[in-house]
Amino acid sequence: MKQNQISSRMQNISPFYVMDLLAQAKQLEMQGHNIIHLEVGEPDFATPPLIKKAAIDAINADQTKYTGATGLPELKEKIAQYYLQRLNAIVKPENIIITPGASGALQLALSVLVNPDQSVLMADPGYPCNRHFVRLLNACARSVPVGTDTQYQLTHQLIEQYWQDNTAAVLVASPSNPTGTLISQGEMQKIIDVVKKKKGFLLVDEIYQGLVYEQLDFSAAALSSHVFVINSFSKFFTMTGWRLGWLIVPDAFIEPVDRLAQNLFLAPVTVSQYAALSAFDEKTLEVLDVQRSELNIRRNFLLTGLIDLGFDIHVKPGGAFYIYADVTKFTDDSFKFCNDLLYQAHVAITPGIDFGDNQANRYVRFAYTQNLEKLQMALDRISDFLSNYSH
Repeated sequence: MKQNQISSRMQNISPFYVMDLLAQAKQLEMQGHNIIHLEVGEPDFATPPLIKKAAIDAINADQTKYTGATGLPELKEKIAQYYLQRLNAIVKPENIIITPGASGALQLALSVLVNPDQSVLMADPGYPCNRHFVRLLNACARSVPVGTDTQYQLTHQLIEQYWQDNTAAVLVASPSNPTGTLISQGEMQKIIDVVKKKKGFLLVDEIYQGLVYEQLDFSAAALSSHVFVINSFSKFFTMTGWRLGWLIVPDAFIEPVDRLAQNLFLAPVTVSQYAALSAFDEKTLEVLDVQRSELNIRRNFLLTGLIDLGFDIHVKPGGAFYIYADVTKFTDDSFKFCNDLLYQAHVAITPGIDFGDNQANRYVRFAYTQNLEKLQMALDRISDFLSNYSH
């Protein structure tokens, strides 16, 4: 191996295009342009006041030493209470592993469960980093093309159809990124049952849990104690930069996950953990519920506006803060469309290529993470852009 040669596993790690677009948008802002950011999954809400105060109090009290590798016991207790009170799920605190973000949770789960040359089934389109975590383990991320007929979600029938001898696990997300669609409770139970029958593992990405509109929220943890549930303080709790998440693991996997966490991360961020203790305070939850209601208003506003402009929205998003839009009326290259929109109209959105190969050139993702005034401004700019657009 040459001194300047990177490892072969890096050949399978694609760029995260939305971060590239964000960097270009920031560059345009430095040149004096006003950019409306609808590309990155980070709402404009500030972290709630009690959480910030708890972090300051922790620093002032010198709570800055390492915690245990799997996190503060009192934070695990708070999360367990949250599952019981809000989601009617009984989760034991000892089954909760506090992690450096949901990415840390997924890395732990996949590393403990998947061997090289085994495969993990996941939906295409889906969050891009998930497949890259699998590839980093020299395993195969088997992307299953999903469409409007299944609301862009894996189903138990698709899992049966695509399951192979080397399949080790299935990863589903509800609500999902980039589509904002949900898996119903009945369908989730069927998925749990078919994966159990196949003697595989099921990982459920619930990092947008709490951001569900027009229907009851639930967790897969309420349906089975054998699933691996991934969650985060980033989205519903508006703590993106605090880098804190958690993983619910079955009893048999507590020790190996703990052992791996000790080696990979040593411990989650201490100040973030003490701050997160206040995330479950009733006053904080009231703030977060108001924010969810605001996101619902934004969703309906942007959805209506995009449809009026001619975008095809095949499935109404039921959660998260994304709209997955078909742009074939305007272009056959959604990546170029996003770049042109950024440079000509100064509106940043994400191309479908970020989320897989399945009809990626047809789709773009809008994040309704800005206030209504900015969303209206974005719609006005997009309208002007489309009136003159030629691909």
